[in-house]
Amino acid sequence: PILYSYFRSSCSWRVRIALALKGISYDLVPVNLIKDGGQQFSAEFKALNPMQQVPALKIDGIILSQSLAIINYLEETHPNPRLLPQDPKKRAQVRMIADHIASGIQPLQNLSVLKQMGEKKTEWAQNCIASGFQALEHILQHTAGRYCVGDEVSMADLCLVPQVANAERFKVDMGPYPTITRINKALLELEAFKISHPSRQPDTPAELRA
Repeated sequence: PILYSYFRSSCSWRVRIALALKGISYDLVPVNLIKDGGQQFSAEFKALNPMQQVPALKIDGIILSQSLAIINYLEETHPNPRLLPQDPKKRAQVRMIADHIASGIQPLQNLSVLKQMGEKKTEWAQNCIASGFQALEHILQHTAGRYCVGDEVSMADLCLVPQVANAERFKVDMGPYPTITRINKALLELEAFKISHPSRQPDTPAELRA
């Protein structure tokens, strides 16, 4: 497999965690979202992913984009360890939380949107994340065990950790979100989350390396 990724991309990080958890080795091709006006806009990359976004994964003779679609494919082709619970209710909760982050928070504060916001970009990002986290904190109080849904790592957790990192980067006050904070801390102790971390990628700038 070949993963087209950017060290700081939260969507790419989700997929890196999934690959690490499932023990799938891969080659990483960095796509710098800032350099040269954004390498994702090159004709070469557009041929791989017409949406001109990372991640993209070349695997089993196909090219997949969209992090949750990639994770679902990995789940179906490499079912162990599972990232979707067997219980239908818990599985629905995992998907709900993953969609809450992947559709309801992350796109509102990603690079393309922030460029449009100009000087207000930090305030905009903080408001989008805080609004989403207020709802997420409430949801997790009903679903969480050690992790987002019960005591098994799931696709929801793969979305949570990168989003908390974004919140910290934009200096969101995490005080009102004790459940999110607790789960995030527990997940960051796991090896798959450590090795996939933005501070440990081939394209991480020297000053941001762990």
